[in-house]
Amino acid sequence: MTSNNGTRNRGRKVAVIGSGSWGTTFAKVLSDAGCEVTVWARRPEIASEIQVAKRNSQYLPGINLPKTLKATDDLATALKGARLVFLAVPSQTLRQNLLDLEPFLDRRSVLVSLVKGVEQTTTMRMSEVIIDTLDIGPERVGVISGPNIALEIAKEQPTGAVASCVDLQVAQEIATSCSAPYFRTYVNTDVVGTELGGVLKNLIALAIGIVDGVGYGENTKAAIITRGLAEMTEFAVASGADPVTLSGLAGLGDLIATCQSPLSRNNTAGRLIGQGYSQEETREQMQQTAEGITSVPPVLELAHERGIVMPIVEQVQMVLSGTMAPKNLGPHLATEDDVPRPELRLGVPQPGVGSAL
Repeated sequence: MTSNNGTRNRGRKVAVIGSGSWGTTFAKVLSDAGCEVTVWARRPEIASEIQVAKRNSQYLPGINLPKTLKATDDLATALKGARLVFLAVPSQTLRQNLLDLEPFLDRRSVLVSLVKGVEQTTTMRMSEVIIDTLDIGPERVGVISGPNIALEIAKEQPTGAVASCVDLQVAQEIATSCSAPYFRTYVNTDVVGTELGGVLKNLIALAIGIVDGVGYGENTKAAIITRGLAEMTEFAVASGADPVTLSGLAGLGDLIATCQSPLSRNNTAGRLIGQGYSQEETREQMQQTAEGITSVPPVLELAHERGIVMPIVEQVQMVLSGTMAPKNLGPHLATEDDVPRPELRLGVPQPGVGSAL
């Protein structure tokens, strides 16, 4: 299946670094949009299976990949001639991956993060890690985010996403490259908001998973999603984001998908923790990275620096550290104290307790 963008993307060489479920799925999207795609896999056996059998049975069982999709375990081969380089590796290994690929990178290439996390050691967003590591300008760095459950997209179930770059033309180029019949890509220049939506929703999805594991119902989950969106928006706006971004696909859209899908890694991790499993046992059961768990401490560190109160995320941290029982996360729902508060405060002076933005 090829999109109407197929003609516009003909001859467009792109690389995807990372062959997990999301990297492989996104390589499929790019192929279906008409790009010439090479995916890089760290493990030779995965590269070989994608290249020869057009399958990635470990991460996308039952999915047939496009015949045109190429795969390699050699970075130089993957990056040769690639104008757009999509990064789909774990957040905590991104910096090392960038150092590994730097010698083979075309100096005009645009790096596009598909990673929804924060670097623990620096509290940097992924676009900041790219700029810092490669010493390139922000106009060469893009981000894609949205309600992107990999297996559903691999099955060509329709969804949307947002491509963001400080240079709108670059954002449009990124969006065109990955606009397939089942994957509609919008654009904005709010990299901060687009990226933080993808990071912060993982933390709320952990909370949803925890209360689901405990056995709480839809009221509790709806309240946590709504209050979670308020926390996400306050944090993002304090970081320089446009609040509108958080009500779009990269914020609310991604939050809904991640909180309600049994395919969500963060939801699954939270549910196991809510059922009493330790973090170590949860990791062993899942055999995949739940980015939310590694993002909780750096996000709270940044929140404290910016004077943002995030009760739900604080409570997730308490559950993860063992200082709060999972069943207590719901009853403590998003209140710093017993004083009634407005629903949302975005740095605007509140004339009275009864007003809410």
